[in-house]
Amino acid sequence: MTLGPYASFIVTSYALVAAMVLILIVWIAIDYRRQQARLRELEASGVTRRSGRNATDI
Repeated sequence: MTLGPYASFIVTSYALVAAMVLILIVWIAIDYRRQQARLRELEASGVTRRSGRNATDI
């Protein structure tokens, strides 16, 4: 496969996009864990989720 005179630009672009996607995946995974920990803290302190109630509890 020949990319021609723009090979360095194409390869660099794909590498940067791959790096950004990887960074976003890691960022989302870290944020998910932090949100889960925060939710556990709130539930441990007695705060409950409205979605956790049954329709008869209203």
